[in-house]
Amino acid sequence: MDRLHVTYQIEAQSNDEALERAHNIALEQTVEIPRDVVPQGFIEDEILGKVESCGQSHEGQFEAVLSYSPESVGTELTQLFNVIFGNSSIQKGLQVTHIDLGSTLGKQFPGARFGIEGVRKRADTPKGGLISPVLKPQGSSADELAEIAYLCAVAGANIVKEDHGLVNQPAAPFKERVEKISKAVARANQETGQSCLYLPNIGGHFATLIEDAHFAKQAGAGGILLMPGLLGFDIVNHFSRDTAFDLPIMTHPSFLGPYVLSNDTGFTHAMMFGVLQRLAGSDISVFPNVGGRFGFSVEECKSIANACRAADGIGKPMFPSPGGGMSKDRAGDMLSMYGDDVVYLLGGSLLRYGDKIGEGIKDMRAALEAARHS
Repeated sequence: MDRLHVTYQIEAQSNDEALERAHNIALEQTVEIPRDVVPQGFIEDEILGKVESCGQSHEGQFEAVLSYSPESVGTELTQLFNVIFGNSSIQKGLQVTHIDLGSTLGKQFPGARFGIEGVRKRADTPKGGLISPVLKPQGSSADELAEIAYLCAVAGANIVKEDHGLVNQPAAPFKERVEKISKAVARANQETGQSCLYLPNIGGHFATLIEDAHFAKQAGAGGILLMPGLLGFDIVNHFSRDTAFDLPIMTHPSFLGPYVLSNDTGFTHAMMFGVLQRLAGSDISVFPNVGGRFGFSVEECKSIANACRAADGIGKPMFPSPGGGMSKDRAGDMLSMYGDDVVYLLGGSLLRYGDKIGEGIKDMRAALEAARHS
């Protein structure tokens, strides 16, 4: 049986120290007992993690590849994440930079249900970047949010997504909001002949998450927004695998920042917002755009987009969705940076258009088209 391979960046002063840390990781991530008491036979030969290689990559940094048995994982995504970086995630100077599921686990965890092609089909947008305004702010009524959604959809938005801060607040209770926005977007689609997708945020109490998502589907939502940093990655995996649910999933980065903001711990940007989202089954991964208020660099954003769309990645390629710092004035730069397979998030800046918010959608579309033909 082939094995799961995980690449770690290890901080150490020498190769011997790095190798010792690597062997300790192999123990920690699997049997979690001292090496001298690991039972011989199946546990030692199969279950115990193995150090496949370890060598210096930069001064004070070493790259170690460890392998793990699919028997350690079983069938649960949570346990797969646990094997990849469970207890070892608490250590300093240790970062996950790459994973290779192997064929056995690759079949067990197929990734996105829709991916880029499937979302394009649902949105009836065979080419070009997708434009997605964000419904906000908190405190708006359900009617106010529905009106914004209608104006954006009728102006040509491909996706209308809710802000991740809209849950079940008194100003716009979840069920009332979802019903009204679904009807508003459906009315716009009927008038235009387009297929704008409405994605409500599913983020209430754990006990009602599945019920709320199915309520949204029945109300006419075209997909859902989930926050794996708060809800757990397995909820993404659940809806991705649910053939009866059968809606695209957009994932939001809320609460995930601490995993990537250090250069020597946690995960790389590409791993967190590309690889792990694909592994969980997301179809669209939202992340902070360069030039916005979160400080991601050009290189980090490109690495995320590449990980989302890599043909040799986990399952189907998915849409990267940069948000923040997005405007018609930057359309050319964004097109050059991300290409056509991208979902552009347009946030608070759209509200400056007021009742003419649809003009903001049209302006962005026109700017992208002009940049494409320049």
